[in-house]
Amino acid sequence: MYSLNVALPSAVTSLAGELARDLPTARARPRGEHTLVAKRLGEGDHAAYARLESRAREALHGHPAFEARITGVEQFETAATGPSPVVYLAVESPSLIALHERLCERFEPVESVERDDYVPHVTVARGGDAAAASRLTERAIDPIEWTVDSLTFYDAERGHSASTVSLPA
Repeated sequence: MYSLNVALPSAVTSLAGELARDLPTARARPRGEHTLVAKRLGEGDHAAYARLESRAREALHGHPAFEARITGVEQFETAATGPSPVVYLAVESPSLIALHERLCERFEPVESVERDDYVPHVTVARGGDAAAASRLTERAIDPIEWTVDSLTFYDAERGHSASTVSLPA
């Protein structure tokens, strides 16, 4: 699956790594693999990716940089897919939600995780002890704010970034 992801500051990825240590039986995201998905774009080979990227760049044309903020630690008790619970860093960004909606106009929304079900977040860990996950959501954290001035095209199958687009696009 290819996706368009928000570039994360190191303060966010460091916080996610620190919190994951308190969930020893959960599957934590490895260093460098934390993501904030703006929109899933689709699947396919390299030619399909090239078409998806081109369409996404066209949809992003003129889109300005925007603000985002980590506001706390939350969880999905039951994940739409994969192991549960999912502990995550909650992201507040009206502009990110508007961007997601804009991209849903151009790319088919993924059922149960996009459109009205879209929850901007950075996954800390999946699975493991539900009680430990619940305790972690009670932890207060200092908010982290940043300006999103680039987005990354991500290839989840290969686990790497394919290219980047700067904002304003």
